[in-house]
Formats: sequence, C-alpha cells, structure tokens
Amino acid sequence: MSVLLVILAILILGGIFLIGIYNKLVALLNEAKNAFAQIDVQLKRRYDLIPNLIEVVKKYMAHEKQTLENIVNARNRATIALESIKQNGLNDSDMRNLASAENELKSALNGLNIQVEAYPELKASENMMQLSEEITSTENKIGFARQSYNDAVTDFNTYKQSFPNNILVGFFPKFHKDLALLEFSEENIQKAPKIEF
Repeated sequence: MSVLLVILAILILGGIFLIGIYNKLVALLNEAKNAFAQIDVQLKRRYDLIPNLIEVVKKYMAHEKQTLENIVNARNRATIALESIKQNGLNDSDMRNLASAENELKSALNGLNIQVEAYPELKASENMMQLSEEITSTENKIGFARQSYNDAVTDFNTYKQSFPNNILVGFFPKFHKDLALLEFSEENIQKAPKIEF
C-alpha cells in the first residue's frame, strides 16, 4: 500500500511538473505573439503613411517616377510578407521574407531621401515635414517593438531548449519548432531610413 502511495505521489508530482512546463511554454509563446503584434501595428502604420508620402512627393517630383514606384512595390511586398506571418504563424521562412521585404523598403526610402535633396520646395513643405516626423517616430517604435519581440522569442527558445524542458517538449507537438527572430540586414541596422527636410 505504501509503495502504491509513493508511486502515486511521484506520478502526481511529475504531472504537476509537466503541467508547469506546458503552462510556461504557453505563456512565453503568447508573449512572443503579443510582441509581434506590436511590430505588426507599427509596420502597418508605416505602410499606411507611405501612400501619403508618395502623394506629397508626386506633386514635386513628377519625373522621379521610378523612385516612387520602387517605394510602392517594396511597400506592397512588405505588406504581403506581414500578412503571410499572420496567416502562417511565427515561422523562419516568413520571418526571413518579412526581413527581406523590410530591407528592400528601407533601401527604397533611402533612395527617396537622395532624390528629395534636389527639391528645396519639397523639403520646405509643411506636409512633408509632418510626414517625415511621423515616419521617423514610427521607425523608432518599430525598432523598440522588434527588440521586444526578439527578447520574447529568445526567452521562449531558451526555456524550451533548457534541460529537462527540451526532453519534455517532445510531449507537446505545438512547441517543437523554435520561434524565428526578426533580423534586418546589418546595413539597415546601422542606419535607419530617415526622411529629413
């Protein structure tokens, strides 16, 4: 009888331990999803500002059509990549696609900066200055949100990969894959796109 009670106590403690690990994994995964949702909000804000930027710039830079088309195309690819993550979850492939699209968008916006320098009346435009300020603010928020997301992903992956959790994760198929970090190219980390006037 006492052996049976010991075995039962061990099973109960093991079950409680397993439940604790599962609940912690759920909490960390939800934190990572919430952190990505913050990136999503800021990226959408930037994507929504870009058409306004294009409209203001179009009035002054009618012959710089290629620069504007590059920005619109890059924005569209980034929007599609972001929607793919929302549909498929936080996986490596979609994160790489988003990072690539974001790098392309930042390069296109940097190209606009160079073009704008040749148009002093555009630089003095009140609409352009306001858009510039909003985009700069949004870029900063994206940077903070991305850091928060990457921190949450690191916490999740570290907890999942730690012993004995790495063994017990095998019981929970939903947690088999590590979450992907959102990393931008080294060049874009060094200099964020700025729209200065």
